[in-house]
Amino acid sequence: MSKRLQVTLRDSEYREIQKVARSRRMTISEWVRQTLAKACSRESSADVGEKLEVVRAAVRHNFSTAEIGAMLQDVESGYNGGSRS
Repeated sequence: MSKRLQVTLRDSEYREIQKVARSRRMTISEWVRQTLAKACSRESSADVGEKLEVVRAAVRHNFSTAEIGAMLQDVESGYNGGSRS
């Protein structure tokens, strides 16, 4: 089922959208639908509490670490078959 959406724009806004849609060889309606779909996909559905809990769970882990130079040297030695330079 389709629904109609009415949006009121200033003339200058409409002309800008029209120009962009034309440059992409699209109708204004199609450009608006695609742009709204992209905007919706970028919106996060998780609430702030869930996000904070994920961060808190991650920081409870105790992973080994080192100075960045030493870590990069270890990575490079792995690429070179384990011989450390």
